[in-house]
Amino acid sequence: MFDDRKTFLKKRAFEIVADQTGKIFDPNVLTIVWARRFAGYKRADMLSWHLERFEKLLSSAKYPVQIIWAGKPYPLDYPAITTFNSLVQISKKYKNVAVLIGYELSLSKRLKQASDVWLNNPRVPREASGTSGMTAAMNGAVNFSTDDGWIPEFINHGNNGFVVPKADYDNMSVQEQDDYDLNKLYEILEQQILPLYYENKDTWRQIMKNGMMDVRWQFDSNRMAKEYYDLMYNG
Repeated sequence: MFDDRKTFLKKRAFEIVADQTGKIFDPNVLTIVWARRFAGYKRADMLSWHLERFEKLLSSAKYPVQIIWAGKPYPLDYPAITTFNSLVQISKKYKNVAVLIGYELSLSKRLKQASDVWLNNPRVPREASGTSGMTAAMNGAVNFSTDDGWIPEFINHGNNGFVVPKADYDNMSVQEQDDYDLNKLYEILEQQILPLYYENKDTWRQIMKNGMMDVRWQFDSNRMAKEYYDLMYNG
């Protein structure tokens, strides 16, 4: 029942992919989604920085992958606009990569429901929170992130999501930090996430469920409102 529901949600979202891009995505293939506001520190296009590994990831027959990017840059954030446009050009080269436009609440909802892996790779320590990951987890997406924003309070690696372990970022240049994070992203994706998804469905399903359960009691608005009330009136 759980798997059937996930397949249905993926099919429904992939209708949007087909409408916008003409590409037919497979609901049985692991789908990575990066969708949120475009900003430089969020490094939307990071997976594409290592072209050889990117193409290997996208051409794997053993562990096939689909990637969806969506989001909006601020109108005057020209570097972010350039990143978005470059991803559009990259997506034209691959049948299993899509960039979607019109990122509003309805599209955000569909992508979170369809995502197997909700990718989040901001440059530590720039991320303030990360609400898209919270709502993605509530919809059964598995968070995969650098260790920033809300992630240190949530992810138990391999139990309810996956996280890039922090390095000594304070003593790294920006380039060194980017190189480290990129390498770790690929290592975890290739050696842990993909084998689990395709070879151990029971464990993968449990990781999804753990994320759904953990995020609700820690990060939903009921807990927030209760905490405010307790601090204001019972403190």
